[in-house]
Amino acid sequence: YQDVECFNPLNEKIIAHYGIFNNNNAIIEMASASGLPLVKEKKIMEANTFGTGQLILDALDKGCRTIYLGIGGSATNDGGIGMAQALGIRFLDKENKELTPIARNLPFIKAIDYSHLDSRIKDTQIIVMCDVTNPLCGPNGASAIYGPQKGANEEEITYLDQGLQNLAHVCQKEGYKNCQNIKGAGAAGGLGFGLMTFLNA
Repeated sequence: YQDVECFNPLNEKIIAHYGIFNNNNAIIEMASASGLPLVKEKKIMEANTFGTGQLILDALDKGCRTIYLGIGGSATNDGGIGMAQALGIRFLDKENKELTPIARNLPFIKAIDYSHLDSRIKDTQIIVMCDVTNPLCGPNGASAIYGPQKGANEEEITYLDQGLQNLAHVCQKEGYKNCQNIKGAGAAGGLGFGLMTFLNA
């Protein structure tokens, strides 16, 4: 049972927990770092999954090379870019400046620098546990279905959906496999998509 100091969805310091079993298998619940109950205010535009990335990083540091990740109950709609940044990926705007990995910045992503992704990821099996089948975008996607419970109004839902669409487009342009319509891509505000795309989950 591991305690980790990390950031909650709105970048406040918290202690989150995950488990290690059979020596080098980790089991992480994303909601322990990035869950809706951790925030006093629902700020879907600012919320991010950086803390979930910090838990993955801690598991790598402890020698885990199989990580089971439960994704649900999130406060986030960032497509997993917060999680990815914690592991070394940078999201860049049209001037090649690094963007803060929050949902508000999804439409401005124009390039991805994955040259500093933690090298241990390629030797790590990440298995996502997920109980929903939503795609990333569209009327059945992360923003439309789960945005309202995280405080998004109709205008924000449209903005977020277009932002996730942009993220998926840039990922394809950068040579990542197209994961946006795989069942569960829209889980946990698109974290399903991010884990499949950036960590080959």
